[in-house]
Order: sequence, then structure tokens, then C-alpha cells
Amino acid sequence: MFKVSLWGGMTCPNRDGTKGSGGCIYCNPASNRPFISSGKDVKEQVAEGILYARKRHRAGKLIAYFQHYSNTYGDISKLQQLYNDAIAHPDIVGLAVSTRPDCMELGTWNLLKHLNTRTFLWLELGLQSANDETLKLLNRGHTVKDFSDAVEAAHKHGIKVCAHIILGLPNETHADVMTTIKFIADHKVWGVKIHNLHVLKDTPLEKMYYVAQDFSPANKIKCLTLEEYASLVVDCLEHLPKDVVIHRFNSHSPRELTVAPSWSVNKLATLNAVHEKLTKRDSCQGKLIK
Repeated sequence: MFKVSLWGGMTCPNRDGTKGSGGCIYCNPASNRPFISSGKDVKEQVAEGILYARKRHRAGKLIAYFQHYSNTYGDISKLQQLYNDAIAHPDIVGLAVSTRPDCMELGTWNLLKHLNTRTFLWLELGLQSANDETLKLLNRGHTVKDFSDAVEAAHKHGIKVCAHIILGLPNETHADVMTTIKFIADHKVWGVKIHNLHVLKDTPLEKMYYVAQDFSPANKIKCLTLEEYASLVVDCLEHLPKDVVIHRFNSHSPRELTVAPSWSVNKLATLNAVHEKLTKRDSCQGKLIK
């Protein structure tokens, strides 16, 4: 089973001026926009995505995935049409909707609750860090409380939540990361996506990266090495309940857009490094939870 990434024509409140502009400092939209999206409606995207997934991965059934930007940030009638079109194909057996915790309202919750009776559904909520100061630095435009409120509402409506976090964020310590992972565990999310911070071209983070390199060694933005990242991922896994679904512990973008670290473009090497670290430490998910 594979995902079909779909483009719903959304934006984000920290891009359109509602809460800010420029988006998150690490985000280059070109890094994950579906290649089949240009000028096509959702049904066309689904059909082409299925053909691609079957040709490349020998996929069977598929999950429709609205990934790009904040996919609950729009008119309810438009969202309803997009989601319905996405799951209309008989080979689509699930729906994943990625968004921000501050882009939810009652009508959206009710829509997702209804869809949850029709297909296997989960909501992906970007947290990135449980530190409000870090969220300000990232230009997220929402707070940790916004995430807590959204998860509480999701539980109330019976909707599964997959939380997004990033390891290696500027100025964050090991203790900050552990605070975030324990925060996630305490919120009883269904799944987690663990990402490694990587610097992309044409982003505010790229400018910060080069300025820090040249002028401010004390405040240097330092990307984790693969060894450091793999070790930190295992630290996180050890503090996550065993029933939490780990959707990923790797984040990569096209090589031509990636500034640093160079290892992040090799997904398989990252996966292998984490597995090797788990084996070497004789560790597993939930090991340190009492």
C-alpha cells in the first residue's frame, strides 16, 4: 500500500498575511509539491498517481494524501469537494490530511468526523517543537497550546492524529527534544513523523545558515551528523509508547534543493543508521517507559 500525494491549492496563515508572511523558515514548497498536480483536478491527480505508484512500486490499494501546505485552511464546501473527490476512486482506501493545529474549526471537525465513517482517516498536525520560543524562531505562527487544543478536539471527534516533530532545530538541546517527545507521548497521539532538520535553498533558514557560518560562530546553525541524528531518534523511540505508529524518521528533499546536511538526501542510509543504532543499543520503542 502506498500514498498518492495530492495538491489541493492551499496556502498557510503564516504565508498569506493572516498570521505572518514567508512561511516556516525551513520550508521551500518546491521540495514536496506533487509532480502530477499542475493544472489537474484531484480526480485526475488520483488517477495519475495510482498509475505512477503501480509502475514504480507495484502498489495495490492506496491512500490519498493531502500533504502540501495546510490542507484544512479553506472554505468548508471546497474542502468537502476535495476530500470526496480524493476518496471516490475504488482503489483509494484511506485519506491523510496534513495541516496546522490552528487551521481547524467546528465545521472542519464535523467534515472529518463524517469522512472517518467512510474511509480510514488520519489528521497530520505539525508541532515541530513543544517549545514556544522555538516555534517563534521558526515563524510557525501558532503555539504549543494550539496543538494541545487541536489534539483534544481530535480525540473528542474520534479522529486519529499523527504529530510532526523536527530534530536538530536551532538552539534546541537534547533536553528540549526529550521534552517534545514526552509531550507528544502524553497527548496520546496515534502516530508520529520524526524529521531531521535540513537546510533548503531559497529559504530564510538558508540565509541564517550561511550568516551563522560566516559571522557568528557562537550562534552557528549546526546540522546534526548522521550518527548524532540516529542516536537522537533512538532516544525518542525509547520514550514513545509501543502502540504509537512511527510513520517516518527521515526527512529528505531533492539533492538540487538541499544545502545541508548532505547525508539527508539518502533515505536508505538514514533508515539503516537508525536500525543499526537500535541494534547496537539493544533498544526498542518504549523501552524506557515505566
